[in-house]
Amino acid sequence: MTDEQERWLAERDAETIETLMAFCRIPSVSTDPAYADDVRRAAAFVADRMIEAGVPVVETVETGGHPCIYGEWISDPAQPTILIYGHYDVQPPDPLHLWLSPPFAPEIRDDRLYARGASDDKGSLLLPLVVTRAWSETVGQPPINLKFLIEGEEESGSPHFAPTVAALADRLACDVVVSADGASWRPDLPSITVASRGMLALELTLRGAGKDLHSGRHGGTAPNPIRALARMLATLHDAEGRVTVPGFADGATPHDPAILDAIRSVGFDVAGYYDAIGASRPTHLPHATDFLTRQWLEPTLEFNGIDGGYQGAGTKTVIPSEARVKITCRLVAGQTPDAAFDAIRAHIEGVLPPGVTMDLRRHGPGVPAFALDPDQPEMRVTEDILEELTGTRPLRFAMGATVPIGAVFAAELGVGTIFFSFATSDEDYHAPNEFFRLSSLRAGLVGWARLMARLAR
Repeated sequence: MTDEQERWLAERDAETIETLMAFCRIPSVSTDPAYADDVRRAAAFVADRMIEAGVPVVETVETGGHPCIYGEWISDPAQPTILIYGHYDVQPPDPLHLWLSPPFAPEIRDDRLYARGASDDKGSLLLPLVVTRAWSETVGQPPINLKFLIEGEEESGSPHFAPTVAALADRLACDVVVSADGASWRPDLPSITVASRGMLALELTLRGAGKDLHSGRHGGTAPNPIRALARMLATLHDAEGRVTVPGFADGATPHDPAILDAIRSVGFDVAGYYDAIGASRPTHLPHATDFLTRQWLEPTLEFNGIDGGYQGAGTKTVIPSEARVKITCRLVAGQTPDAAFDAIRAHIEGVLPPGVTMDLRRHGPGVPAFALDPDQPEMRVTEDILEELTGTRPLRFAMGATVPIGAVFAAELGVGTIFFSFATSDEDYHAPNEFFRLSSLRAGLVGWARLMARLAR
């Protein structure tokens, strides 16, 4: 039973919320070098929370990029050991003008905490840290052996994470990884991630003339890299948005029948989806099964940002010398980042118009897709706890997004990863007005307390 710990947590509700707000005030944007000092401040914040929780071994691990924070509390060698994962870095806050309150000035509205990182992943990450403190201050130690590995580069592709895990493999030895990162699929339907897509991030730059040119003097004759880029990008998808790059999906494995069963049983509202995201409904709505299969289980190639030429107010009659696009691909089981990159490069080179040159480069090594063994014994424990908290048996689902750690821990430690996050996918993470439900924070504290108790022998 965890009655004592749950009372401790409830009595410190206001303190926990203020701690989360302090965490969210740190603009730990890992992808932008301008925030490097803030990222390190966030790492120190995590380390301080571990020390405050009584964790006896807390170390900052340099990675060649942003640091990881390692913690270890071996309370009883006879008990199992869980390795808790999370990340303290956040996405850039842009576009700033769409935020109703400043992204790094947390604000509570309607029992929701609005701030960049509140949902992904600072709210969920804080839960096991606070719960560890609850065990420490009520009975002196947690009921199970705990290790922590908290990274600072998840939102920029985790370029140093796999080699860091490999270097620390002996110290990270555990029975199972429990991730505080992730998200439930819907706020009204508890769910557990059992698969996620991989990712490949690219940037394509086209160059025409050696300098910007007057569009009247040179228009119609000089190469225009924006026009070239638009023509090239249009060859990457069919009319429905599916990727048409030859060889891109080579090696993809058949879909897991258990996930297909979940897709068919969930009763997804396709029309409601378009309404919720503020988009007009297609003339012909796809069937719910086809829609979710595509969103969860098919590879994608999306344009995340595009620029070239004049971007200021008014007009400027110029033919730019450069144009560029940022691209991310979500990969499915069987695809590899290297093979997908090679296929895209070959296609881009084949459709490159005369008069322009190209530079295609990768951001990080990429991440393969991940799938959890459906018979992982700890899965049943997490499902039972979520059912207690919500009154509904959680759905096992595939995440269309990418959480790199599952594949890394399987390869380097030989263990599975259970996702035990209390964020939900409607909380606008990666977008303006990201928020975290405070009701989820309170439920998550209880959930983590029960999880630590029940995974103990």
